[in-house]
Amino acid sequence: MKLPARFVDKMRDLLGAEFDAFMASYESPRAFGLRINPLKLTIAEWLEMSFLQGEDKEIPWTKNGYYYTEEARPGKHPYYHAGMYYIQEPSAMLPAELLDVRPGQRVLDLCAAPGGKTTQLAGKLAGEGVLVTNDNAAERTKALAKNVELAGVRNAIVLNDEPAKIAAAFPEWFDRILVDAPCSGEGMFRKDDSMIGDWERHSVQKCSAMQKDILKQAAAMLAPGGLLLYSTCTFSPEENESQIAAFLAEHDDFFIEPIPLANGLSGGRPDWIDAETASMAGDEIVNSLAGTARLWPHLVRGEGHYVALLRRKGERAQVSLGIATTVHAARRKDGPLNIGLKGQSKGKAAKGRGNGIHSAARPSDIDPRELWSAFKTEQLRWSEEAEGSALVSYGERVYLQPPGVPSLDGLKVVRAGWYIGEAKRQRFAPSQALAMGLRAEEAARSLDLNLKDDEESSRYLRGETLFVPFERIARGAGAEAKPKGYVLVCLNGRPVGWGKYEGGMLKNELSPGWRRT
Repeated sequence: MKLPARFVDKMRDLLGAEFDAFMASYESPRAFGLRINPLKLTIAEWLEMSFLQGEDKEIPWTKNGYYYTEEARPGKHPYYHAGMYYIQEPSAMLPAELLDVRPGQRVLDLCAAPGGKTTQLAGKLAGEGVLVTNDNAAERTKALAKNVELAGVRNAIVLNDEPAKIAAAFPEWFDRILVDAPCSGEGMFRKDDSMIGDWERHSVQKCSAMQKDILKQAAAMLAPGGLLLYSTCTFSPEENESQIAAFLAEHDDFFIEPIPLANGLSGGRPDWIDAETASMAGDEIVNSLAGTARLWPHLVRGEGHYVALLRRKGERAQVSLGIATTVHAARRKDGPLNIGLKGQSKGKAAKGRGNGIHSAARPSDIDPRELWSAFKTEQLRWSEEAEGSALVSYGERVYLQPPGVPSLDGLKVVRAGWYIGEAKRQRFAPSQALAMGLRAEEAARSLDLNLKDDEESSRYLRGETLFVPFERIARGAGAEAKPKGYVLVCLNGRPVGWGKYEGGMLKNELSPGWRRT
């Protein structure tokens, strides 16, 4: 690997006696990892059904992570299409693990695409609380939204906005914030050598200025007593220890929560902070930076990462998320209810922006509540009322939003909650995201594909029609044995999409963008 001479010289100066071992790591193969999705299965279930038997070994800093060999190709296995796991670089699993997320909390992933850490946070929330996930690059939010939906996340909102805009809408609102900051990417050179070219084009100084602003906005959104996890995939002290020292010098209501150094983690390096920042921050802050942590590729099976866990002083008042009010765009005397977006006038439909954003205006003869209610009664054995979710419509799209969320007006909204389908032409069309977030028993009808017959599952995942005897269609509790209707198609009990059943034929309803090519 041809590393930039400037980078090599810098690392030689920083690492001293460790430099040769560090450089030797670039001659070693990179590590591959996947993380089990607890929204879909337990570790015990995974160990029983894993197709990586004899290969997988636990990643030590996360309880759901496993190494695998490159030849295993888990992205090609049908289980991947059921959202049972997320393929993720092993070191990248550390930040979300350290954030101490618990069910019921309000959590923000501020720089989230493509969604690996978001799905990890969602698993820790276990469907309770609120997860807001954002990326300011519109193109990247497509992958972010799909990964949220693939993982079966019900309680997430996906945004595509700048941190300052989000901070204005969510002041001191979150219990936990993850800032996986855009950085110079030095720690990813071995994983992706295209990062070398990016490093040479984007200076450390430019990244550092961007990180400073992101941290400032994140701090404004954290509730007293809350935790903020800052992480990068760079070795650069300017983007790591010096960045955190400067932040703490300007925010005296924050302090470092020391990270236990186990499983190959190394302490932060206060001695690498530049003299100007050290002088501004003072000895107490500088010394506390030893409580941040680094992952080095010559010391662990993973790439380079830096993490700092910060707590805001104070104690948050007890907040109940409560039961959300159902918001809808039903026919009303004063016209459609507009919960819409900045720049869209009341009662007027706006064109989508190419990233799933829609206005709330809609044809006045369609009531999404009634269409959704009729669909639930006929096709599901589950109701959102038990979870306190709000029914929200943007154009034809209908979402279930977790309770207690403030107004999203003025923000670029990609997903206003769990995208459950579209209300159009006097009917409700369920979404792929609804299928992925359900459990088999929550559908009136389900079909478990036979994984021993790889051809059957492959045909479904390619979008083909299946021929299935009615005896194989399972009915949910209390469901009538009707011979036609929507069927939740599953692999080993985990949903992969919809089908429409009639007369022994299962018409494939798998979304085109989700089909295996």
